[in-house]
Amino acid sequence: MPEGTLPDDPGSIAHGLGVPPETFHPDDTQREDATLGERFVYFLGWLGALVRKQVWFLLIMLGTMWGVLRESVRGNSWRRTVRYEFQLTLSDVAGKGLISTLVMGSLTGVGVVSQAIYWLGFAGMAKMTGSVLVSVIVRELAPILVGILMLGRSGMLSLAEVGMLATGGQIRSMQAEGLDPFLLLVLPRTLAFTVAGFTLGIMFSLASLTTGYIISRASGALSNSLFSFYYDVVTAMTPADYLLIPLKFVVVGFLVGLGCCVSGLTASNEDSLRTMLPRGFSRGILIVMTVSVLFSLKV
Repeated sequence: MPEGTLPDDPGSIAHGLGVPPETFHPDDTQREDATLGERFVYFLGWLGALVRKQVWFLLIMLGTMWGVLRESVRGNSWRRTVRYEFQLTLSDVAGKGLISTLVMGSLTGVGVVSQAIYWLGFAGMAKMTGSVLVSVIVRELAPILVGILMLGRSGMLSLAEVGMLATGGQIRSMQAEGLDPFLLLVLPRTLAFTVAGFTLGIMFSLASLTTGYIISRASGALSNSLFSFYYDVVTAMTPADYLLIPLKFVVVGFLVGLGCCVSGLTASNEDSLRTMLPRGFSRGILIVMTVSVLFSLKV
């Protein structure tokens, strides 16, 4: 088989979304009698092939993102099997992940919130407690930790399930039977992660702030009531925070779920769990940090 052509075996690229083949043939324009125009065309082809190879996952993510948004508002996309997969994934991500989120939020409250309250009071800047907690905990730290928690606990499970279906040939069997793997696997799981991201983000914020208040009240760093403490936090939020903070939770959950599903679908027959899981985890961490940085630039 010549280099740069698609393989005859359809199973060599899982679901048609494997690493893009080399679509440019270097030998076509490496002749000694090649004109300047032909060499320029060769350079453009080489540059395009290089860029495409580097950003192919990003391009697939953008296309799949639009597909999820488009299909999610179509009534005929939500058949019984799709609804069942959505409910099952949501129960696993949000329901079973709630305890882990509350524990992580409590640890954050003990290690970060209570320390921030203590040192702000020690420095005579107790009036800035609300704004600091909103900026550090709710706006920045909560989306990152919740995204990592969803990625490690449920995202890797979805990646392994979809990846094993792709490498085992079940994805192509579903296509041969007239079933759309995108609607059955990607759409419900991505939207379930989206809802879970918002839910777990709010619960994490409440757990961390409440635990931090309890520790600070017990140590004597705070003397006001829990209602007054939350009133200071809420009044420190700007009108943009009421939109950007929930949106950040939603976007993190959406992209974590989508990235794990796409990483599983793009697995080739040569991949195994040893190669899929590290690659998917690194992509997920990059997604979470990128979303956090982009939203921080907007604030």
